[in-house]
Amino acid sequence: MRRFSFLILFLFPVWGLCAQDLIVKYDESKIEARVLEITLEEVSYKRFSNPDGPTYRLPVTEIRYIEYPNGERDTFQAVAEESAKSLPAEKPLPETTTPPTENSSAESYAIGDLYNVGGVKGIVLHTTDEGRHGLIVSLEETTTRWDTFEKEQAQATGATDRADGQKNMAALERYIADKGLSWSDFPAAAWCRSLGEGWYLPAIDELLSIAFHFNGDNRTIYDRKARQRINAAFKAHGGKRLDRMMYYYSSSEEDALRVLIGHMDTTPPYVEPYKKNGITCLVRAVHKF
Repeated sequence: MRRFSFLILFLFPVWGLCAQDLIVKYDESKIEARVLEITLEEVSYKRFSNPDGPTYRLPVTEIRYIEYPNGERDTFQAVAEESAKSLPAEKPLPETTTPPTENSSAESYAIGDLYNVGGVKGIVLHTTDEGRHGLIVSLEETTTRWDTFEKEQAQATGATDRADGQKNMAALERYIADKGLSWSDFPAAAWCRSLGEGWYLPAIDELLSIAFHFNGDNRTIYDRKARQRINAAFKAHGGKRLDRMMYYYSSSEEDALRVLIGHMDTTPPYVEPYKKNGITCLVRAVHKF
């Protein structure tokens, strides 16, 4: 049981509880997904961490293979080689919403590792490019509100991106400038910014990814050892463990009155809309590397 409940609950799609398909690209990046359709030209999929989100399409020329939960693979080597004859020599850019922060050391990290480079310190809870880039979570957390406005003052800020919290922080910055407000009007985001340059309030997809890896890459099985290993890493480096029961704010706005929140437990629904200035929720900052 989580420590407080909501009147509004949403059923999580059944297929969101299944094991994920793994799309492995030629640049060695991997996408945890649910594949919807494969044609001669492209693969359609949804991100495993956001089954209700947008449908993405990826050219088969960028895909090395797709591995399914039963161990079977669809390999696209032949398609890629044939298509390469008519393609420019330049390598396609990896699929991403924003470029990752440069990892100058080119060191490879795994889930649960400590990242401590250039004054940026946190626990790695998402990786791409074979661990050379990814997302770290702050050692600290706080409990606060998303904004300070009463219901009659509430307005949509434009922070609606579900995949990239940096875009939501930029939207908030524009809104603050346009309305003559300050970051103190948005306590959750302001706290993340206070940790230093590059720290931000995660979008809901990023929060879901953190919870997925926190639970040993499986949110359908109660894996105490996986969570203990991650929380031991936080404790070993002077941080606070991730809370399994309480809700965390994301930066993804649902509408003028509500924002999306998520938790770290294995019991759906994993995402719920909640009023911005309601009961305080937990807040963790993230940083790309």
